[in-house]
Amino acid sequence: MDLLLDLIATLSRWSRGHLYDISLAIMATLFVLFGPSLNAWVQRTIGGLNFIFRTLIFVLVCALVYGMAIVYLTPYLSAGLGQFNNYTLAPVLLLVFFLIGVIADRS
Repeated sequence: MDLLLDLIATLSRWSRGHLYDISLAIMATLFVLFGPSLNAWVQRTIGGLNFIFRTLIFVLVCALVYGMAIVYLTPYLSAGLGQFNNYTLAPVLLLVFFLIGVIADRS
C-alpha cells in the first residue's frame, strides 16, 4: 500500500510541475469535443442574416470566444487543479482524462 501511495504522490508532484500544460490540454480537448455543437448553435442563431454578416460573426465567435476562453480559462483550471494535494491530484487527473475519453468515444 505504501508503494501505491508513493507512486501516486510521485505522479502528482510531477503533474504539479506541468499543471498549466495539462490544463491547456484539457481545455483544448473539451473545445474539440464540444466545439461542433457550439458552432451549430451559432449557425442556427445567425442563419437568417446576410452572408457577409454571418461569416463575420462566425469568424469572430470562433476566434474570440475559443481563443479568449483558452487563454483566460486555462489559468483558472490550472489553479483549481492545483488545490488538490499530492495524494488526490494524480487520481483526479486520470479520472478527468478517462471521462474525456468516454465522452469522445460516445461522440
